[in-house]
Amino acid sequence: MQRWEAGPTAYAGPTSPVRPGRTELGALATGGAPASLWLDVLDATIRTCQEHGRTDLVAWLWQRRAQLLHPHLRVLVVGAAKQGKSQLINALINAPVCVVGEDRGTAVPTVVRHTESPTAQLIVRASAETAWTPDAARQDSIPLPLDRLADALAETVSIQPATSLGRLHADVGVPRALLAAGLQLIDTPPLPGLPGSAPAAVGRLRELATDSRADLVLFACEAGRELSDAEVAVLADLARLFPSLVVAYTKTDYAAHWRRDLEASRMRLVQAGVPATVVPLSATLRTRAVQTGDAALNGESGFPALIGLLESTVAAKPDRLARATVGVLGRTVTERLAASLRDDLDAQRAESETSHAVKRLHETQRRMDELRRCTTRWQTRLSDEVADLMSDIEHDLRERTRAVIAKADQTFADSDPLRVWDEFEQWLRAALLEVAQTNLGWLGDRAEWLARAVAAEFPAELGDVLPTWVPGVQGDPGERVTELESPEVERFTVTQKLFTGLRGSYGGVLMVGLVTSLTGMSLINPISLSGGAVFGGKSIREEGKQLLRRRQAAARAAVRQHVDEIFVGLAKDTKDSVRRIQRALRDHFTAVTEDLQEAIIESLRSAKADAEREASVRDSRFRRTEQELIRLAGLQKQALALLPGPS
Repeated sequence: MQRWEAGPTAYAGPTSPVRPGRTELGALATGGAPASLWLDVLDATIRTCQEHGRTDLVAWLWQRRAQLLHPHLRVLVVGAAKQGKSQLINALINAPVCVVGEDRGTAVPTVVRHTESPTAQLIVRASAETAWTPDAARQDSIPLPLDRLADALAETVSIQPATSLGRLHADVGVPRALLAAGLQLIDTPPLPGLPGSAPAAVGRLRELATDSRADLVLFACEAGRELSDAEVAVLADLARLFPSLVVAYTKTDYAAHWRRDLEASRMRLVQAGVPATVVPLSATLRTRAVQTGDAALNGESGFPALIGLLESTVAAKPDRLARATVGVLGRTVTERLAASLRDDLDAQRAESETSHAVKRLHETQRRMDELRRCTTRWQTRLSDEVADLMSDIEHDLRERTRAVIAKADQTFADSDPLRVWDEFEQWLRAALLEVAQTNLGWLGDRAEWLARAVAAEFPAELGDVLPTWVPGVQGDPGERVTELESPEVERFTVTQKLFTGLRGSYGGVLMVGLVTSLTGMSLINPISLSGGAVFGGKSIREEGKQLLRRRQAAARAAVRQHVDEIFVGLAKDTKDSVRRIQRALRDHFTAVTEDLQEAIIESLRSAKADAEREASVRDSRFRRTEQELIRLAGLQKQALALLPGPS
C-alpha cells in the first residue's frame, strides 16, 4: 500500500441543496458561539432527560457526548446493495480494504483507520451492543493477510458461526495522510429493504449509527436513477440525528444522464427538508487517475471534492460540527420529551371532564358488590369441597384396607397360620402403615388443592390470598398400626393323633373283619388289621385338615377385627384433620374478607375527600406540566442557537 492521496486540501465541492436556516456541512465552516457552550447545552439536556426518567436517552446522549469529545471523525458509509459503497472507500484511500464484487459484498462492518503500518483483523466483540472501536471489549480477534485482504475477509466471515455474525466487524489500519488527520471510514452491509421499502432500513440504520459511534453518515446511491421515496425517508430520519449528511452519487462514469437524475434527487431532498450535501463520484475514474497520475481525470471523478469535504469536517468537529450536532440532538430530544408532556396534558384535560372521585366511588361500590358475591362463592365452595373430601378420604381408606384384608385371606387360604404367622404379621404391619401414610399424604395434597380452589374464587386483582400453611394430620400413623397377637388356635398333638388314629382304625378292623369272616377267617386277621390301619390314617388326615381350616378361619377373623379397629382409628384421625383444615381455611379466608371489607370501606370514606382535593391537585399538575414545557422550550432554543444560520 502506498502513502498517496490525490485532491485538494480545502473543500471546493458542490453547494448543499437545503432551505435557508437549515444546517449543511459547508455552513459548519462559519464562526459561532464559544466551543464550551455546546457542552453545557448537552449536559443540561442530559440532566433534563434524567429528571424525566428517560434512562434510554441519557445513555444515548452520554455516548454521543463521548464521541463528540473524541478527536476522530467516524464516517458511516451506508446504502442499498450494489450502490458502490465499498468501492468508494477503496478508491478514496487508494487501497483494497473493503470487499467488492458482483457475487459478494460487505458481510460485516469494516472500520478503516490510520496506522503507521498496515494491519487487518476480524474482531469478535463481547456482545452485539459493543461499539466498533479499537478500545471496545472484544472476545477474540483473527488476523487477516494484507496481500489479499478483501478475499481473506470474505472467506473468514463465511466460516464463522451464524450466531456470531452480529458480533463481528473488521478493523483495518492503513498509513494514509487523509486518515492520519483523524478520519475513520466504516463500511457497512447493505441496508435491508432499500431502495423499495424504508421501515427495516430505518431501524437498521439507527442501530448502525449507534453501534458505530458515527459523527457523519455518507449515503451511497448509484447514478442513473433518482433517490427513491424509501431512501429519502431514511435520510429524513437520519436528519433527526445528524446536523448534515453526505449523499454520494456513485458510478457516474456509466450513467449517461446522471446530472439530470442528480438534480432531481437534490430537489427531492430540498422538498423533504433534508440537509444533505450531494457529491457525484466515480470510483472507476478515481482508480484510473491514480494509476495514470492524471490530475484532470482525478478531478472529474469527484473525489477531490469529497476529500476536501471530509478534511474540513474533521477540522470542524471539535467546535462547529459538535455545536451543530448538539443543536440537532437537543432539538430531537426536547421534541420527544415535549411530546410526552403534551400527551400528559391531553390526558389531564380528558381526565378533568369526568370526576375521578366519582369513578373511584363507583369502582369501590363495584368492588364491595363483587366481594359480597365472592364471599358467598368461597363459602359454598369450601363447604362442598370439604364434604367431597371427607367422602373421598374415607372411601380411599376403606378400599385400601379391603385390599389388605383380601391379601390376608388369600395368604391364609394357602398357608398354615402356625408356620407363617411371624412373617405375615410383619407384612401386615407394613401394609397397614403404608395404607395410613398414603391416605394421609393424599389428604395433605387434597388440602392444598382445596386451599387453591377456594382462593380461586377471589378476584385475581387481589393477588395471592392463599394461606401460608394448611393444618396437617395430627398424630403418628405408626401409633395406630399396632402389633397383632397370634390368635389362639388348636394344635394337632401326638396324643390327639394317636387317639384319632385308634378311633378310626377300630371301625376299620370291625368292617373288614366282618367281611373276611364270611370266608371263614377270624375277626382279627392280617387283612382286618390292614384295613384298620388305612382307616386310622384317613381319620388322622381328615382331623388335621379340619384343625387347619379352623386355624385359618381364626386367623382371618383376627386379621379382620384388627384391620377394622385400625380403620376406625385412622378414619377418626382423617375426619378430625379434615375438620381442622376446614376451620383453618374458613378462619383464614374470613380474615381476608374482613380485611378487604375494611379496605373498601376506608376507600369509600376517602372518596369524598379525594374529590375535594382532586381539582386542586389536577390544576397544580397542569401548571407544573406547562412550566416544564416552557423549560423545555428554553432548552430547545439554546440548542437551536448552536445551529449555523442560513448559508
